[in-house]
Amino acid sequence: MPRMVREFAFCHLDTLTCLEIEIMKSSATSIAVIGGGITGVTTAYALAKRGFAVTLFEKNRYAAMETSFANGGQLSASNAEVWNHWSTILKGMKWMLKSDAPLLVNPKPSWHKLSWFLEFIGNIPQYERNTVESARLAIAARQHLFAWAQEEGVDFDLKKEGILHIYRDKKGFEHAGEVSKMLAQGGLPRRAVTPSEMKTIEPTLAGTYYGGYFTESDSTGDIHKFTTGMAIAAERLGVKCLYGQDVLSLHSDGSKAEVTVAESDGHVTHQFDGLVVCAGVQSRSFAAQLGDRVNIYPVKGYSITVNLPDAHSQSSAPIVSLLDDETKLVTSRLGVDRFRVAGTAEFNGYNKDIRADRIRPLVEWVNQCFPGINTRQVVPWAGLRPMMPNMMPRVGRGKLANVFYNTGHGHLGWTLSAVTADMVGGVVHDAMKPSVLVTAGKSLPAFQA
Repeated sequence: MPRMVREFAFCHLDTLTCLEIEIMKSSATSIAVIGGGITGVTTAYALAKRGFAVTLFEKNRYAAMETSFANGGQLSASNAEVWNHWSTILKGMKWMLKSDAPLLVNPKPSWHKLSWFLEFIGNIPQYERNTVESARLAIAARQHLFAWAQEEGVDFDLKKEGILHIYRDKKGFEHAGEVSKMLAQGGLPRRAVTPSEMKTIEPTLAGTYYGGYFTESDSTGDIHKFTTGMAIAAERLGVKCLYGQDVLSLHSDGSKAEVTVAESDGHVTHQFDGLVVCAGVQSRSFAAQLGDRVNIYPVKGYSITVNLPDAHSQSSAPIVSLLDDETKLVTSRLGVDRFRVAGTAEFNGYNKDIRADRIRPLVEWVNQCFPGINTRQVVPWAGLRPMMPNMMPRVGRGKLANVFYNTGHGHLGWTLSAVTADMVGGVVHDAMKPSVLVTAGKSLPAFQA
């Protein structure tokens, strides 16, 4: 483009009409994002900020209606310890026939489950390295997340009150001390606290404890509210969010990518320059269609949202977020009148049934630890965590030049999503070179000097 025209475009950015901007966008490099959960929405946002013409496909009517709907709420770098440890295997075997155990494995065999566990065991030597890296990523993620929320005006019941890990015995407390050393290598400080200090940090907590670890820099929030808010922000940047889209298949020849979705009268195929798979537990099957192996296993987790209808319940519920190491339960306070408890891990395939024997321990835990809370109004939920065998997210390029992944975050999807979205945005940018730049919330063609 001639210099005079270039300068005119820049000088008159604020006077560009919506039609002019849309015309500019039509020439942009097009990217499909598959999945409208926390990773898909943040990925779409990060790509739009880099000037791509983004279309997001989500099978549900709204964003964040599955795994990103009602998780534990913790933005927890302090929970970065990966599960690849022999103690996890031993606990799983011990608890296999105990229906209310924190970790439950359905003994029914399947090749997918067997291959996943073999890889899980194979990654035990990487336990320390991956824990350190997860902590590092979690610290970086919250910087992006807080900045985006502030920039876009997204309210998600954020509480920067820290996270308190509680331990009932010496063994658990001492193991936490070893984990703290790894977290410190990743840049995360946390401090040991006595039972009396625990009471000062969170006065509502009942029970007897050996000690705890407190991470002041951790926080909590409502993942559904955040994701919904960021989806709206992404649309303001030009992202086309297509909801109610049943994606049947993905295809790529390395230069063009196709997304085929079901329609009432058959199916329709959309074409893009590239695509990013952010489809949670469905990512494995989509990856196979694209010639990649992404060995995600769906690990079910449960939560309860306890409504706090009266002043006594509200004053009896904790403000500081907790993680009970023995029961593997986490808490978050969501505004004045909601309290969430989440946790457990269930290896039971793609089953999303809400089981009463898995919900009951969560309610009983609230009754024991916070007896002043009225638990008559409890809303149960279950979701499938997309877990890789090494407990690390799959972020980056596929075999084909225009295929990318941001998936497999396991129990740290909420915690890591912002940084992995930014990472994959950078990878796609370097590979695809968008033809549109985003400046001050508006789009301009990418000019060559």
